[in-house]
Amino acid sequence: MDVSFLGGPRPQRGVGVVAPFDFALDRELWRWVPDEISLHMTRTPYVPVEVSLDLARLVSEHETLHEAVRTLNAIVPEVVAYACTSGSFVGGIAGERAMCAAMTRAGAVPSLTTSGALLDALTELGVRRVALVTPYTVSVTRSLEEYVAEAGVSVAGCAYMGLTRHIWKVPYRQVSEMAHKAVRADAQALFISCTNLPTYDVIPQLEAELRIPVISANQVTMWAALRRLGTRAVGPYQALIDPAARSGPVRPEIPGLPEVRELPDGEQQQEGWT
Repeated sequence: MDVSFLGGPRPQRGVGVVAPFDFALDRELWRWVPDEISLHMTRTPYVPVEVSLDLARLVSEHETLHEAVRTLNAIVPEVVAYACTSGSFVGGIAGERAMCAAMTRAGAVPSLTTSGALLDALTELGVRRVALVTPYTVSVTRSLEEYVAEAGVSVAGCAYMGLTRHIWKVPYRQVSEMAHKAVRADAQALFISCTNLPTYDVIPQLEAELRIPVISANQVTMWAALRRLGTRAVGPYQALIDPAARSGPVRPEIPGLPEVRELPDGEQQQEGWT
């Protein structure tokens, strides 16, 4: 059978992705990627540590990043993305920039991280007050709050789940419930943290309900990586990747929205919200 009329496979442009060993949402990343882009995934080595600040530091060590990026060099990606939120905010802004520099040295291509992409997305949307949803414990959530505060962005509400493992199993229903708990009337946007937390299908619905932009870890990672290639992420109507979605009505003042309590001291491994 002559198939020459098909013309062969289309030329592909590559995005290298370095993810933690427990990352389970490869397919979610692919859903934001146009047909002409390929994702080339690699993972950091396994360590027997639950999700925590210790794990975030282990999976973001420069030696670990160097080895991970080296495994991608033979594929010659045009950009490398580190797909882990906590691993890229645990060292603050200086730590995130150092990670990008280390990856670029290892691969000789532009590099970015999820937390760096978060700050770029907030700038793109003109957001100075953001609500946060995390699956993390108290200490990891507080570290994220400190990271965005260092960038000059105030936290307008925060809800956390207190999980230390199996984050990819959290259902959309719970993500939505936590989003509604986190958002106060003065929030300009909502960020849903952790690349291992499923968010793809829930973003447009939450934007319609909350009347503010909703961004997530995997979304901002792919948005930033594809922007480096001069192309756009694809997906259902959402403010970050479709400028037309940013002109919707301003979220009204809603009586009875919960006030935000400060994170309690100590490492409380429980589900809750602040």
